[in-house]
Amino acid sequence: MSVWCVGRNYSEHAKELGNSIPDKPLFFLKSSATVHHGTTMAYPDGILSLHHELELAFRFDQHLRLSHIALALDLTDRQRQNELKAKGEPWTLAKSFKNACPISPWIPFDSNENYSFELYINEQKKQAADQSLMIFKWPQLVSFLKLHFPLAEGDILLSGTPAGVGSIHRGDTLKSVLKNAKQQILIEWTLKIE
Repeated sequence: MSVWCVGRNYSEHAKELGNSIPDKPLFFLKSSATVHHGTTMAYPDGILSLHHELELAFRFDQHLRLSHIALALDLTDRQRQNELKAKGEPWTLAKSFKNACPISPWIPFDSNENYSFELYINEQKKQAADQSLMIFKWPQLVSFLKLHFPLAEGDILLSGTPAGVGSIHRGDTLKSVLKNAKQQILIEWTLKIE
């Protein structure tokens, strides 16, 4: 299983980090061993500055179609990422550490739905967006992946994060919510950082 992650897929997030907006999808990978399921998570060892990035996650079925959707946290060691970017080096050290990809429970994906999502940290809203704000929508991302990479059943697509990223610490409680176009809650997922 691979975790395919899209960078800079929301223009306001790209701006908040001082990045240019790409003209084609920018992908990087997280190891499958970074995926974490559950409602509690140990703070990762050796991290200099842990940042949250809430994203829509999609899972591929045996026909390489998107079959399920979830919420995922693309956890990032921001200080290390900035240092690596400044040197023109890969981001792997900043993105693929233990517990770097907590994921909520999965639900069936409806390609006709317009999903929105929100992140609260200690009951304060930090991120909110819907899929219409993506620069590259999910069909474009899937087409790009299929053209360039060896996809497999069970692979996960993280589709980018909106503005509002920031640091998290031991003791924080993160609540993520996925809604449909009618604002009905489809997933409500709480993660405690220990």
